[in-house]
Amino acid sequence: MTTHSLANIEAAAHVSGKSTYVDDLPVMEGTLWVKVFDARVAHGHIRRLDITAAAQMDGVVKIFTHHDIPGENQIGGIIPDEPLLAAEEVHFQGQPIALVAAETEEQAAAALEKIVVEMDPLPVITDPREAFRNGQLLSASRTFSKGDTATAFASCAHVFEGQAESGGQEHLYLETQGAYAVPTEHDSVRIFSSTQGPTAVQRTVARVLGVSMNRVEVDVARLGGGFGGKEDQASSWGAFVALVAYVLKRPAKCIPHRMEDMRMTGKRNPYSSDFRIGLDADFRIVAYEATFYQNGGAAADLSPAILERTLFHAANSYAIPHVQVTAHSCKTNLPPNTAFRGFGGPQGKFVMEAAIDCAARQLGVPAALIQEKNLLSDGYEFHYGQIAAGAEARNCWQALEKKHPCKSVLSEIETFNTAHRWKKKGAAWMPICFGISFTNTMMNHARALVHVYSDGSVGVSTGAVEMGQGVNMKMMQVAARIFGISLQRIKLETTNTTRVANTSPSAASATADLNGKALSDACFQIRSRLETIARSALNASENAAISLQDEQVWLEGKATDLSWTALIQQAFVQRVNLSAKGHYATPQIHFDKTTGKGHPFAYHVYGTALTVCTVDCLRGTYSIDLVEVVHDYGNSINPGIDQGQCEGGIVQGIGWMTMEEVAYNADGRLLSNALSTYKIPDVYAVPQTLLIHALETEGAELAIFKSKAVGEPPLMYGIGAFFALRNAVLAFHPQSSITYSAPMTPEKVLTGLYNKG
Repeated sequence: MTTHSLANIEAAAHVSGKSTYVDDLPVMEGTLWVKVFDARVAHGHIRRLDITAAAQMDGVVKIFTHHDIPGENQIGGIIPDEPLLAAEEVHFQGQPIALVAAETEEQAAAALEKIVVEMDPLPVITDPREAFRNGQLLSASRTFSKGDTATAFASCAHVFEGQAESGGQEHLYLETQGAYAVPTEHDSVRIFSSTQGPTAVQRTVARVLGVSMNRVEVDVARLGGGFGGKEDQASSWGAFVALVAYVLKRPAKCIPHRMEDMRMTGKRNPYSSDFRIGLDADFRIVAYEATFYQNGGAAADLSPAILERTLFHAANSYAIPHVQVTAHSCKTNLPPNTAFRGFGGPQGKFVMEAAIDCAARQLGVPAALIQEKNLLSDGYEFHYGQIAAGAEARNCWQALEKKHPCKSVLSEIETFNTAHRWKKKGAAWMPICFGISFTNTMMNHARALVHVYSDGSVGVSTGAVEMGQGVNMKMMQVAARIFGISLQRIKLETTNTTRVANTSPSAASATADLNGKALSDACFQIRSRLETIARSALNASENAAISLQDEQVWLEGKATDLSWTALIQQAFVQRVNLSAKGHYATPQIHFDKTTGKGHPFAYHVYGTALTVCTVDCLRGTYSIDLVEVVHDYGNSINPGIDQGQCEGGIVQGIGWMTMEEVAYNADGRLLSNALSTYKIPDVYAVPQTLLIHALETEGAELAIFKSKAVGEPPLMYGIGAFFALRNAVLAFHPQSSITYSAPMTPEKVLTGLYNKG
């Protein structure tokens, strides 16, 4: 049977409120509520911490400080540079210092107000360039290069340089961070966590408690959104409740309120970057250099890995013979910034597009002319050594060109702008090329556990975490397709570190591929055994072709009377193993971090977007009139889910580029700390027309059923909104000194419309 284009099986539960999240779990008798006492200065030495009065408050059972941690006071994943609870110094506003465990949440919150901390202030740095000048780095600087840019620039007909700034972005998942821990036998603990990385939580908790990983069980039903914010930063919340449950032998729960979550968690990394681009007389890009100053915050978190992916994607979709890109992960006194959809790729692409726009503006040609002329093709060697194969960059551009010829679009906009004094339109094209795999090669593996029960029903466990992206549905489709059964026979279990161990986080757009391939391995193991049973039952030869379709056994392409349930019953009677553990490790990929060369990605995803906007030149407000995309889905396993991912990613990218402004003051205090001061796109801000067309292509062999990853690449189409708005501003005020500084908020638009140039 086919499972193509099916509606998400979880949709009904989501819209009816029946889906279960951490905060929906029934609270056990004796559960303690945990609240976090966090720093209200960005940098200081703790001179005195007094918890005496707080400890005597009604309902307070215990207040935990770093002295109460039985294991290691350390939660840093890549680099061990972040304590769970501050000991001597605090390095950002919102850094946890103590935990209050009380009988009720209200009692815990009241006790927070009684904790006294005295600080000796220390210098505060919030700007990454200042941190770099002071030698404050979270990790070693990195450079990727190809060719000889110094020599190449000397031969260029045109050379331009400039600076680009991209801001942070708040994850603003519907479900805040949180976890619920229950002590179990043998000094063990079970944690129900809102995390993209169950094994990361397990590993961190084991470290903090000073126990082995097999004594920590992490269970995840689903997340109310993650976007990368729960890949690494969920670990501390799991550790908070695990510490309380382990020490006090009582269940413990911690669900921060929205403003607590926003204050204490990291965002998308802001970048301040320099670029230099050289072109020949035919506008082909000969050389490109960029230096990225990444604002990592006060601890490494995932910033070194994010920085690396910025370098991988710094040249976007363009074939450039000479490239040198350098990135510095700068230590500032902000909450440790972390993974966000795109994982550094969008920041790198924004600078590349700024460089092209800068060149086009000064040369007096459309940026689209330079973009199209320089798109990469098969056989191109990326600046990190991988050879492009199955490149769809030109095909996507040309497919969109047939729908909206570039010259026609620009001509129509010029006609509109000539006729309208106080309204101006702008357009921009945004090609993308995004590599699919964890760039840390050893993370590209997964496992799955499958049980076929004696009644023909199937239980599936994988390491994939469902967070709204539809991966559960795709996993069920994989099992249903291989077994030839209906989705109703399949139950997808929660993601659990006891059933499926050593998982990579659900991130890097690789979740469906890795876990789907592992699940496929397990299902095919069982199916192979079932085929042997079927041949025997049908008196078929050893080499007879057996297939499973529509819940029937097929022999040599024809349906038989042997049903799926009858086949399973026979296998059970004959004591055949109806369980299997699948394993998958992505083949071919490798990368040498010392040379910056290798084959880090299983494949690339391509696409092109056209964005058209209209600016109200009196008010500085604007609308996104059209976003039309040709996207490389491969051979989509579920077009409905994939289109939804595209739509959501595009709108989230537009939000990052236009209205989502993360603001801190000079003291490191978050100013955009609530939904009244931090704006995300709503129904009135999304594109008035949003059209996504699938490129006709066979897909990639290393994608599950050739269905390419779709989680992160579409977000980068949103970058086009920035340049469309910029072009509209310059149509009104050609001498405007408007800079390459994102997000392009209405305030920046208004300033750009009327500055002195």
